[in-house]
Amino acid sequence: MDLGFLIVALLMCVNGVRGSIHEYRNEGFIPQSNDSNAFFFHGGSEGLYASKPLHSSSISQDTGNNNNPSLKGKSFIRFETVTFVRTEESASKQPEMQQNTGLVEAIILEVKDRKRIGGSFLNSNLICCNPTLADAGSCKLGEVIIQKNKDNPDWPKRIKTFFAGNNKETKVDTQDVEINSTGMYYLYFMFCDPNLKGTLIKGRTVWRNPDGYLPGKMAPLMTFYGFMSLAYLVLGLLWFLRFVQFWRDITQLHYHITAVIALGMCEMAVWYFEYVNFNSTGHRPMGVTLWAVTFSSVKKTLSRLLLLVVSMGYGVVKPTLGGLTSRVLLLGAVYFFATEALELVEHLGNINDFSGKTKLFLVLPVAFLDSCFILWIFSSLSRTLEKLQLRRNTAKLELYRKFTNSLAVSVLLSIAWIGFELYFNATDPLSELWQIAWIIPAFWILLAYFLLVVICILWAPSRNPTRYAYLEETGDDFDEEGISLTSGAMVSGDAAGKLERKGLSAGLGEDLEEDKRE
Repeated sequence: MDLGFLIVALLMCVNGVRGSIHEYRNEGFIPQSNDSNAFFFHGGSEGLYASKPLHSSSISQDTGNNNNPSLKGKSFIRFETVTFVRTEESASKQPEMQQNTGLVEAIILEVKDRKRIGGSFLNSNLICCNPTLADAGSCKLGEVIIQKNKDNPDWPKRIKTFFAGNNKETKVDTQDVEINSTGMYYLYFMFCDPNLKGTLIKGRTVWRNPDGYLPGKMAPLMTFYGFMSLAYLVLGLLWFLRFVQFWRDITQLHYHITAVIALGMCEMAVWYFEYVNFNSTGHRPMGVTLWAVTFSSVKKTLSRLLLLVVSMGYGVVKPTLGGLTSRVLLLGAVYFFATEALELVEHLGNINDFSGKTKLFLVLPVAFLDSCFILWIFSSLSRTLEKLQLRRNTAKLELYRKFTNSLAVSVLLSIAWIGFELYFNATDPLSELWQIAWIIPAFWILLAYFLLVVICILWAPSRNPTRYAYLEETGDDFDEEGISLTSGAMVSGDAAGKLERKGLSAGLGEDLEEDKRE
């Protein structure tokens, strides 16, 4: 009941989701810690590519139509319905007939120009201009101190919005600020007037790249998902041909592998379609995104379950999982719900980053469950290898050693990549390396694909069902050991049938007792 309520609550929170949009819902300004009387609100940050050289205007008035032909090939930040609301007390102190009774500034800067905001170039920690600096002609009293870039005098960009008389609200003019230089851009709303304390902001801004609305960090992933769709398609075709060729010798494990391949193919294709739609329309279709998120969660869950049951020796050392089945399914169900909740928040929400506590609340359960899977997989592999060594099943032992080595390599790569990811995030707090940030999620997708390919190669259907089938410890094990796992050697139909029948009927009592002890 609690899990269902959580999913419903998340869906309600992300209803009407839009992409490339930073929304402000009556949020407050944060005071600076110094004596500058500055209050600021972070309006968003995004990696943006430079506009294609089609037009020369830097700021154009617009009706808000995403398909405006004058914006084709343009990279811009659009202000839509951005409104400031001051308190009743602040408004009542102002004369009704005075034109300007409060200033709020929108400041857009590239991250490399961050030191141009405030008085650092004047050897001062001030953000707002004071009378001394104003008398020296360094800035205007009551405004944020900005040192203009000599190479680009229009930047950092400042947009002023004034309150009129004793009005409680004022609105930023709808306009598009064109981006002509590739970089990581930050938007801040700031005011220096202490009388505006308690002012709230509402509305939204739209951020667009020259080739579409995908954020700069996400744009390369669209091509990557297209590539991975083809990769899964090729793997699926090869597996299907092998599946059809040896359909008489198919085991239950082969159906599990087929399901994971099919889910991976659907997952990559749906994500590619979702990114294409996002890029062209500027908003994420909730239905398509929900399907993509669900495919991703189901595929992740089944992939981990596949690794677990293979490590337990299902169909090779034991015919069933016995009493462990319920525990395996329970772990899979819990992992699915935890992953689904995290994916919903990450992909169905707006571009705005969620708070650290919200993210941590959803990431920690998934990380803990992944750790449970890893520990269970390797402990099961250890018992399976020990059992095969005692039974002297050299053919199956060779199979599981190859699988163990592949899994060990993937774990080492995962640990190394986690270290790199932590280093990357620690050394790039302002996302200046946004153009290569896409490789971090791409690595995990490639690693999952690599493990799936390894399983497909090791457990590929063949005319030799004894590569997988559970067998009773009899003299027939000698024949099984003589079969190479890589040479493609064939056994006679009678011998194969005999071994397969034994694998399906014999030795159940012994292994079920072992399952109970485990």
